[in-house]
Amino acid sequence: MHSTEISHSMEIEAASARIKTGMDTTSADRDYHCRVHEVELQTHDPDEPKEPRNDVTLTWEDVWVMVSNKSKGVKPILQGVTGYARPGELLAIMGPSGCGKSTLLDALAGRLSSNTRQTGDILVNGHKQALAYGTSAYVMQDDVLIATLTVREAVYYTAQLQLPDYIPISEKRERAETAIKEMGLQDAMDTRIGGWGTKGLSGGQKRRVSICLEIVTRPKLLFLDEPTSGLDSAASYYVMSRIASLGQRDGIRRTIIASIHQPSSEVFQLFHNLCLLSSGRTVYFGPASAATEFFALNGYPCPSLQNPSDHFLKTINKDFDVDIEQGATGKISTEEVINTLVKSYRSSPNCQVVLGEVAKINKQGHGAPAKGGSHAKFLTQCLVLTRRSSVNMSRDRGYYWLRLAVYIIVAFGLGTIYNNIGSTFSSIQARGSFLVFVASFLTFMAIGGFPSFVEDMKVFARERLNGHYGTGSFMIANTLSSVPYLLLISLIPGAIAYYLTGLQRGWEHFLFFVAVLFTCMMLVESLMMTVASIVPTFLMGIITGAGIQALMILGGGFFRLPNDLPLVIWKYPLYYIAFHRYAYEGLFKNEFKGLKFPSQPGYKTSFISGDQVLTEFWQMNMEYTKWFDLVVLIGMVILYRVMFLAIVKGTEVVKPAMVGCTSLTPEQTKQVLVNPSDNSVRTR
Repeated sequence: MHSTEISHSMEIEAASARIKTGMDTTSADRDYHCRVHEVELQTHDPDEPKEPRNDVTLTWEDVWVMVSNKSKGVKPILQGVTGYARPGELLAIMGPSGCGKSTLLDALAGRLSSNTRQTGDILVNGHKQALAYGTSAYVMQDDVLIATLTVREAVYYTAQLQLPDYIPISEKRERAETAIKEMGLQDAMDTRIGGWGTKGLSGGQKRRVSICLEIVTRPKLLFLDEPTSGLDSAASYYVMSRIASLGQRDGIRRTIIASIHQPSSEVFQLFHNLCLLSSGRTVYFGPASAATEFFALNGYPCPSLQNPSDHFLKTINKDFDVDIEQGATGKISTEEVINTLVKSYRSSPNCQVVLGEVAKINKQGHGAPAKGGSHAKFLTQCLVLTRRSSVNMSRDRGYYWLRLAVYIIVAFGLGTIYNNIGSTFSSIQARGSFLVFVASFLTFMAIGGFPSFVEDMKVFARERLNGHYGTGSFMIANTLSSVPYLLLISLIPGAIAYYLTGLQRGWEHFLFFVAVLFTCMMLVESLMMTVASIVPTFLMGIITGAGIQALMILGGGFFRLPNDLPLVIWKYPLYYIAFHRYAYEGLFKNEFKGLKFPSQPGYKTSFISGDQVLTEFWQMNMEYTKWFDLVVLIGMVILYRVMFLAIVKGTEVVKPAMVGCTSLTPEQTKQVLVNPSDNSVRTR
């Protein structure tokens, strides 16, 4: 090393030492340190190879995100943030709770909610484009996984769903195992993920499985929202070290952006760049190793032996400012500290370097826009999802097996109460009560599968948001995978109740009975799918689904005969849209047609035919056969499934469009920021 370089290095170390130890520093020291830091950021090795065209560099400039609320008006969440993320590097977004970390991550990933308004430029490789499928992956904060699958199965099914059909099965399996090994899960490959009531993986292992599911396509851009949330320090370091190692692995340079709340000192050392936010404003952006120096230069040095991230968050967290200042006089408020740091950063050479780097990246463009990959074909997605759903249903004891056991017990109860019902006049009422119980309350119990379906919906929401497959694939797969289990539930308890009761003999009558029971169960599950797509929570879904079925049962034409139903609401339209009406009619026609019952005194004949019972006792419409009722029930199954598809699709398209019509324009956004008390803007 030349003597000038040695002298240069010694000056840097001396200035840094004076700053870190809290010694008196001159303005020359600070200016010198900033100039050196600026040169370090701008200097690149001329021999360094240029980035490959398939790398992804992300830049954002003057990004504002506003949230609209009718009661509270318009509130800025992000205020003019600027930065960049380069291949092979890990960018950490830090700040206290509510500072806008997740909002910035969602904005960069194009996943902002529909009630927000975004302005500013977000460019991919210097081009304004949406992140195509396969280019990026997003790991959510919560681990939404299928508890019954093993690690190997979960990742392999995901590989089959996400990777195109032209990739051989052997390569998909190899990619899945490679992703598992990259995250250090090779010893847990055949361990079930587990959930409530089932022992499985640890929290850190589940987090790594979530990452495996997203890196199986080998994306060039990886977003992670709070990857260490809920983990202890050891698990956090292991997870983050694995994430950091993904930046450059097997010749692939990934751009990694992670929001993180309070990393340990060991985890902090893994970061290449740091974006520090407070109240939506940038406090610091630059090399993570230089953040301590920035705080020291502004009069807030990090005490020795203290975690830098703890010091940063303590300095800029104003949530507990009132409590801290109790009993203190003349103490500077945290708000003033934040304002000082924000102004210092904006006027610092470091900020100019960031702006220059963003402009340089955007000007160079890094080649063509990032191109995405292709999915598996629709048919492949349906088959894989059906297979995965079938495995899940077979292993989840509460999905169908517990329901089957309960149905068998109830079937024995029905069979013993109505045992050998006979053909007396009183059996007319007994047969009707039995059939109505089967069509109403046995099918009502299909709600018992709603909790497991809600878990499926959580997985579906995550995978659909990440672009793994579409709503149509999920709907078809869920339908096909549930058919065998619902047939089993209909056939075994149905046979027990039917033959113990002694209903009309003949295979055709029994098979029709089972067909109606099966269709009604399918219909209830379809109804609950539709409810789940509208109602946000599990408890509200159960209450809503139960309430809808209760109204349909009341208006079905048994508890109050059709001619006696009030015309408003109950007769028109409820009686005609309640599936119980068609289930009752089909089962009653199947049972009573062809039978004869002894008449009561006062009748002209000694026997009453089944047709008379249907028309006089139950007021059934005899203009069409029982098969028409079955066809209507099947049509309702299809209708409810299509409604589920339409609601999910409509939510994706219609809701953002409606919010876009009522949200602020960029000009109004600026007006809010300049004059937040302007009522004409806030109450729009």
